[in-house]
Amino acid sequence: MNYDKIIEKLKNGEIKLYEVEKYSSSNKEAIDIRRTFIEEITRSKLDKIDDYTIDMESASKKNIENPIGAVQIPVGIAGPLKINGDYANDEFYIPLATSEGALVASVNRGCSTITEVGGVNTKIIDDKMTRAPVIKTKSVPEAIEIKKWFEEKFQQLKKIAESTTNHGKLLKIDPILIVGNYVYPRFVYSTGDSMGMNMVTIATEKILDMLLNEKDAHLIALSGNVCVDKKPSGINMIEGRGKTVSADVCIPREIVKKKLKTTATDIVEVNIAKNLLGSAVANSMGFNAHYANMIGALFLATGQDVAHISEGSLGITTAEDRNGDLYFSVNMPDLPIATIGGGTSLDTANECLNILGVTGSGNVKKFAEITIATVLAGELSLIGALATGHLAKAHKDLGRA
Repeated sequence: MNYDKIIEKLKNGEIKLYEVEKYSSSNKEAIDIRRTFIEEITRSKLDKIDDYTIDMESASKKNIENPIGAVQIPVGIAGPLKINGDYANDEFYIPLATSEGALVASVNRGCSTITEVGGVNTKIIDDKMTRAPVIKTKSVPEAIEIKKWFEEKFQQLKKIAESTTNHGKLLKIDPILIVGNYVYPRFVYSTGDSMGMNMVTIATEKILDMLLNEKDAHLIALSGNVCVDKKPSGINMIEGRGKTVSADVCIPREIVKKKLKTTATDIVEVNIAKNLLGSAVANSMGFNAHYANMIGALFLATGQDVAHISEGSLGITTAEDRNGDLYFSVNMPDLPIATIGGGTSLDTANECLNILGVTGSGNVKKFAEITIATVLAGELSLIGALATGHLAKAHKDLGRA
């Protein structure tokens, strides 16, 4: 079927958007047809969306449906950033994809400050991925029986789950919450270099097949929101999800004054009044200034699942005045990231991962340490700007044409 004929059938509703590939001679033609149809229907021009370099044929197989092209986000570089970690131990240049003027400059100032004092310390505290289905029983006593079933059969269930993956390990089923006749077991896995959501979903489903064969229960949903995936939550703040990471640095008073134009005392007060008290007053789960800024820019650059920015925004910033020197730390309990799978294989994402030296298997913990170090750099710089009253000026100078 020729190009114009397919578009005409789309307009008449004879062909659906997802069916275009069946009638096209190539993936590229299908994308062009779909985009042309949207241009004509919406009376818009999509020339820039059509101007892309990524391998859309590959992306169409696992990253996108009904493609019409690609958007572009500017990528800037911050660094060098000196990191003293167990996995990341070197100076790194950080690719950040953002349209917010001043963000890269701010992170860059934090990197410069950190590198001048010898680097930031980074640690991975925990590493896990979760899936928590919701199961319905007829009564509270039956719900308790299901809870006992999970506890007593854990070793058998572990073997079943791990039979579905070469990399995942079932670590525990905890907590197992009961709300009336509903049961919410939280399956906790390690997932290697993959972020692991698909992995743990498939493994959990296999366990539930056995449960439903043995018990009179009904699976309401494979995700019951106790996971908690792509939403900020108290349980992930406490229990952690993805990588749980922490970083700290101690900055001599003269460097605080030279680089940040302020004092340790003023930074501590801003952190207490804004990040701690202000967040408490607002009932915020993120006791920090802007973790999401650095997480978002790094996620976009490296092909991470951007919906997990909501989880990555969780965390607490601390600051201490140590006789004029500044002790500064950031803590992130919930950082779901990957160096394989998902969007990491997209051409531009792969190039950004290459900048960091974390492409492929065996690098996810290194990537996690780079991420938390980047968050600290941006957090330090912003709080310094707030302490000196420079925030509005920086955005006026760098964020406006």
